[in-house]
Amino acid sequence: MKTTALTLALIGTAIFSTSGMASGFQDRAEVISSTPVYESVNEPRRDCWEEKVGYESTRRRDYGGAIVGGLVGGLLGNQIGKGSGRSWGTAVGAATGAIVGDNIDNDGHQTVAGAPRYEQRCRQIDNWSRHLTGYDVTYRYQGQTYTAFLPYDPGRTVRVNVSVSLAER
Repeated sequence: MKTTALTLALIGTAIFSTSGMASGFQDRAEVISSTPVYESVNEPRRDCWEEKVGYESTRRRDYGGAIVGGLVGGLLGNQIGKGSGRSWGTAVGAATGAIVGDNIDNDGHQTVAGAPRYEQRCRQIDNWSRHLTGYDVTYRYQGQTYTAFLPYDPGRTVRVNVSVSLAER
């Protein structure tokens, strides 16, 4: 049992200490700048309200008053006139009677107001907001400047992975 464990340990050491393999460690780098990055997002909302609306509806016109008024006016005009003025009196009386009879029968109006009712009116309103998505970070390690995007504000330093390997001639 001791021999098997010792053999496995030697094989593991031989595999990981091969001269061609890279080895690495972690170190700290100085943060030069950390700039927040925002994304604009539109979440539209619906704005609705009730509005009072009145409608006009046309009333059907009745011509009975004009006919009766014209007949009565014509008869009265005929009674007033004498000679050739009788024709003029009949015509003027009939026209005046028709107008008066129409106004009385139709109450002088062509339209009547309908009952007011409420209707819902809506509109869509843009609702923009800014969401923090991360930070553009510039850091310096061993005299070299690097940049990265991080989902958090790193503070004054960041951890970096450093990899070391043999350089070929």
